[in-house]
Amino acid sequence: MSSNVPVIRKISWLAFFFQLLLLSVLSYTYYLLKITEPFIWAAVTYSLLAFALRNLIAVNHRHALKLVREKKFVEAIPFFEKSFNFFTENSWIDKYRFLTLLSSSGMCYREMALCNIAFSYSQENNGLKAIEYYTKVINEYPNNGMAQAGLKMLNSISNT
Repeated sequence: MSSNVPVIRKISWLAFFFQLLLLSVLSYTYYLLKITEPFIWAAVTYSLLAFALRNLIAVNHRHALKLVREKKFVEAIPFFEKSFNFFTENSWIDKYRFLTLLSSSGMCYREMALCNIAFSYSQENNGLKAIEYYTKVINEYPNNGMAQAGLKMLNSISNT
């Protein structure tokens, strides 16, 4: 499904290399088990594992992203909030997401949730709430370029 909603993906290269290592270990394991086409089986195993982990653990986040792609921003906000709360309560899952979710994202799920809440509010013309959430992002993650840009844009509009 094509979407006009912008998506930015920041990659953690360390996590990416870990995933390549995991894929290599799986491949080598299948090779030792004398299974034909060990790399293909390793890739399938890795893909199924990543799909299952992301759909079972980050279920609210993924549902919210689906709603955003459908431009149902108001409906997405509570799911991003649930995602934020889940990853706050289970911070170790987010901290080690390269293992727990096989995610190479350079941005943690808490940070993504706050950015997406701010973005969703901005798309619903609720600039004050968007500013509030972009400010939360910057307070917790000072180097977040998306929040800095969003906040500058919203502030420049309110100053005109």
